[in-house]
Amino acid sequence: MRNDKDRHAADLHTRRYYQNEGNLLWITRHGVNSQADSLVTCLRTVADMGFDKRRFYVDAIARDIDRLRDLNLDSADNQINQVIARLEYRLTKAYFRYTMGQNFGFMNPSFVFNRLDTLAPNPYDSIKRPVRFRGLFDVKMAHADDAFYQKAMQMVRCDSVASFLKEVQPKNPFYYQLLEKLKAGGLGKAMRIKILCNMERCRWRQYDNPWQHEKYVVVNIPSFHLMAIDHQDTLSMRIGCGASKTKTPILNSHIKRMELNPQWFVPRSIVLHDMIHRVGNHAYFHSRNYYVREVATGKEVDLDRVTRSMLISGAYGIAQRGGKGNALGRIIFRFDNNFSVFLHDTNSKGVFGREDRGVSHGCVRIEKPYDFAVFLLADKNKKLKEKIYYSMTADSLANKKLVVSNVKVNPQVPLFITYYTLYPFAGGRIAEYSDVYGFDAVIFDMLRKYL
Repeated sequence: MRNDKDRHAADLHTRRYYQNEGNLLWITRHGVNSQADSLVTCLRTVADMGFDKRRFYVDAIARDIDRLRDLNLDSADNQINQVIARLEYRLTKAYFRYTMGQNFGFMNPSFVFNRLDTLAPNPYDSIKRPVRFRGLFDVKMAHADDAFYQKAMQMVRCDSVASFLKEVQPKNPFYYQLLEKLKAGGLGKAMRIKILCNMERCRWRQYDNPWQHEKYVVVNIPSFHLMAIDHQDTLSMRIGCGASKTKTPILNSHIKRMELNPQWFVPRSIVLHDMIHRVGNHAYFHSRNYYVREVATGKEVDLDRVTRSMLISGAYGIAQRGGKGNALGRIIFRFDNNFSVFLHDTNSKGVFGREDRGVSHGCVRIEKPYDFAVFLLADKNKKLKEKIYYSMTADSLANKKLVVSNVKVNPQVPLFITYYTLYPFAGGRIAEYSDVYGFDAVIFDMLRKYL
């Protein structure tokens, strides 16, 4: 134990338990208990998962069990106290590693992904600020806590290891499809890595998942596609999402509202980096329907009064009036999130003809906004559909009876913005996509300690 320098959470819990003089879990006065056999049987399958058995001490544990049961001891490294201590420690460490990893994942995606990309500093800030990171992951999910480890140990004490090992297996059906593909063999190195990374994604114990719903929306970033599922019906469309420097975050939420002809409140980062040098160019602002507003009150400010220092201060911002030509298009789909991102139409339809559609500052642009709006409606009311269509297509919106500004989505529709470089489709087909943000490489680097 003194020489154990491993830093995985499961390893730290193992050390803490024995440093605090925890009781033996696997060995009694009658010898090694049967729970150890159940664990070893399970651990022998880690090779099928693509992991190295040595990372779970499988053969070393099996040898020490046989040695202790056969009393095949000696006066060198296999004295009885040494064997008991070594075996007990390795059994617990392997048990914690396996059960924690299979139940929650072998990495913490929130910790890792939210420390990948740094935010560019404000170029007009003279004070040196601490490094800030761009949020890239906000999925509510379970993590191993003290209660989990206490339960794991209790399962050993009450002879329930076999049932607990079944309980901790991943709940995502896609995991088992990938596992079978991995076990079948004949894979190149690149595909093997891709399978391992997507299996890890399937382990993450999200509180909400697509298969728990009959109607939901999935945005899979690497595929640059959106799929809207309503029972057996599927609406599919191309999307544009965040560029490499301004990635679209991974998140779960619920679409709750549509807003027609929305104003675009330009993010401060865009104002400071891309627009501040336009101050004084009235033609630029007028041609794009931009205006400057006081943030606190929302009041429009005369362009003749606007200075760079006003925008740098943060007390003033730039907005774009709604309607034809707006960067958000004619409709936006709102959902709660911590990143100020949303799904929306676009006035640049050409993006959907590109193969690489990583083009935005983080929001998701959708190819078929009207069809998507109709999909979200629980009641496909003909008059409401007409109003939505008119409000999205008319240039002047002169017929006020047909204009609609906001439509509530009731019931709210679950939204999953995901990142899978392998994705399942009907009939057992698995589609493959490029690792556009390099997240597979990040996950694989975290899995290396088990390979």
